[in-house]
Amino acid sequence: MQNNNTFFHWFHMNFTAKQIADFIGGIIEGDENASVCTFAKIEEGHKGAISFLSNPKYANYLYETESTIVLINKDFQLEKETKATLIRVDNAYECVAKLLQLYAASLPKKKGIDPKASVSESAVIGEDVYIGAFAVVGDNTTIEANTQIYPHTVVGDNVKIGSGCILYPNVTVYQGCVLGNGVTIHAGTVIGADGFGFAPSTEGYDKIPQIGNVVIEDNVEIGANTCIDRSTMGSTIIHKGVKLDNLIQIAHNVEVGENTVMSAQVGVAGSTKIGSWCMFGGQVGLAGHIKIGDHTNLGAQSGVPGNIKGNETLIGTPPLEPKAYFKSQAIFRRLPEIYKQLAELTNKVDKLSNTK
Repeated sequence: MQNNNTFFHWFHMNFTAKQIADFIGGIIEGDENASVCTFAKIEEGHKGAISFLSNPKYANYLYETESTIVLINKDFQLEKETKATLIRVDNAYECVAKLLQLYAASLPKKKGIDPKASVSESAVIGEDVYIGAFAVVGDNTTIEANTQIYPHTVVGDNVKIGSGCILYPNVTVYQGCVLGNGVTIHAGTVIGADGFGFAPSTEGYDKIPQIGNVVIEDNVEIGANTCIDRSTMGSTIIHKGVKLDNLIQIAHNVEVGENTVMSAQVGVAGSTKIGSWCMFGGQVGLAGHIKIGDHTNLGAQSGVPGNIKGNETLIGTPPLEPKAYFKSQAIFRRLPEIYKQLAELTNKVDKLSNTK
């Protein structure tokens, strides 16, 4: 954990509680002139920092924190006085996200092509694009304005990348893939590797060429070391607003609906269609050639062998409603005891039968 004193400083200047409250629509309790220039977790607060409280598990820190300002939800009931100036908002977590976005937008962005980058003469590069050292941009590729390509990233031939995108170091975008505007891809991710297509033959497995591509729409964010495979034919499609965590596998011909989010180590097999506004916990696994309806929530480590209609919260393998799942788990833990009782009852029944 880095020292709090070295945390970022918003625009290298102070902001008062009143300015912050005006920006996020909050109500001040305390000194409206209290000022901050940095951000800190509530349990690590210090003078000049702003913190937030959204999880009740951290409520005790509100009365101990040294942070100057704390964002809290409007419905939070204080148990005693606090040293910090409070700003009450509808959703503290969302508001701190807005402040962090404001900070991120203020950071200077790199521009220009590093002399050590390799950019094809046929590539079309927009205004204020950054291409870092040892990055490669292939033939007939288009990169639109304000996009940043960090060092050691490889963008293949005939790729289209929209405006305002960020491709962090060591990202690989294979030939023919399409990225919309505002796409962020973190280090080590591979877009457009071949789908896992092999046909069994008498001599082993014959590779099925994967001649499609990957299409990623606007405002998608993809974590580190995630793989999205190109389709056999047509496109693997990640619709707008999707957020994917690190270490996720999206197989060929998959379609992920708008604003769906997935936690780490989710695996989606080929040709599965996922609806919009779905939420998948860590290590969820989906079989291939199935359909998942809109607003489906899957708990961590759920295994999905078949279709789900949507508007459901499920957990387990196969997925069950949470109440049924936890009841089943309670029975499962008692199986050795139940088995023993069953064996004893069977033995008694056999003895009774033999006495007749």
